[in-house]
Amino acid sequence: MFTNKVVVITGGAHGIGKATKEAFEEKGAKVEVIDIVEGNHYVGDISKKEVLEDFVSYVVKKHGHIDYLINNAMPVKKGINLCSYEEFEYALKVGITAPFYLSKLFKDYFNEKGSIINISSTREKMSMPQSESYAAAKGGISSLTHALAVSLQGKVRVNSISPGWIETNGVIYTGADANQQLVKRVGKPEDIANLILFLCSDQASFIDGENICIDGGMTKLMIYHEENGWTYKE
Repeated sequence: MFTNKVVVITGGAHGIGKATKEAFEEKGAKVEVIDIVEGNHYVGDISKKEVLEDFVSYVVKKHGHIDYLINNAMPVKKGINLCSYEEFEYALKVGITAPFYLSKLFKDYFNEKGSIINISSTREKMSMPQSESYAAAKGGISSLTHALAVSLQGKVRVNSISPGWIETNGVIYTGADANQQLVKRVGKPEDIANLILFLCSDQASFIDGENICIDGGMTKLMIYHEENGWTYKE
């Protein structure tokens, strides 16, 4: 169903983005990746307006249209103690402004049944200390998702995914790290890639403006001292 579909992925050189690229290519899609790291793809910093405009011009000139936009690039993770004004601003540019501007620039080039998938995080609704830049960006992209879905209704479906713990370096976790998850394992990039492909498919044609949490059930467990194996330490 994805043969010759044109897919754009930000942050596609590693982790979830790379797994998504490979999954689409296995189904016959044509994938364009932009990433800040060097590689066999379009290299650029998506926090910069001119880079986004040049990238969109490159894609449109090469393909004439797109089918799916996957806003996946990860913003910087820093907290209130160490995050500077510039770093916080950069996180929002990568995590919110770039997805908005790419959606805007591509909106008239989407084929029928187009789809935008924004990668949010469980951090959009829960936090650890010293994670303000990341949490703000992920909360913002979740809200951007339903706003875009309303604005682009009838032309492009827009959904977001909130991954939990996804191991992107191939480490196999056992013991407490795995067992604290309801499914008894840590997530893999392919778990998210599979959902992205589903949301872009005709099988998901009635899903729009939604954020789907995929975290092995981790956010569904109520945590209290000395219950379900949890102990609070002062």
